[in-house]
Amino acid sequence: MSEKKMTSSRRGHLKSLMLAIAKDLLEKEAADLITEKAAFIAENCPAPVMSGGVPELQEMLKKLAQTIDKVDEERYDAEAKVKKTDKEIEDLRMKVVEIQGIKKPALKKVRMSADAMLAALLGTKHKASMDFRANLKEVKKEVKEEEEVGDWRKNVDEQAGMDGRKKKFETA
Repeated sequence: MSEKKMTSSRRGHLKSLMLAIAKDLLEKEAADLITEKAAFIAENCPAPVMSGGVPELQEMLKKLAQTIDKVDEERYDAEAKVKKTDKEIEDLRMKVVEIQGIKKPALKKVRMSADAMLAALLGTKHKASMDFRANLKEVKKEVKEEEEVGDWRKNVDEQAGMDGRKKKFETA
């Protein structure tokens, strides 16, 4: 049996219904939170008695100041205790790391071409080619004309004397 696909208008209608239900639930949750807060305040904070004179009000303010001081001390003590335990936890974590030691993973041998290495190092933005053979210059070998090696005695005889030295300067 083939299932029919939902049309876009039906999907939009269901989405709007879900959003409306979620909105109602959020509003109800906010209202419940407000009523819980009011009930807590009524239970823990009785309404102040304003009947009486100035001395009674001053006495009540002194009691409130004392309770505020006591609560602040308790909060400070709790924060100090939390900081101390956090430091102990961090020290224990460091000891665990020291005991275990740092394990180096086994490296795998990877075969890469020079182009792949360049791409990994430089990233995809830079495109460089490592085709070394293309970058090489062609070197043409020069054929050296070797002088004919003849009898060395003739050469010495020609250069001996003034005529030989004169020829040397004229050719050069």
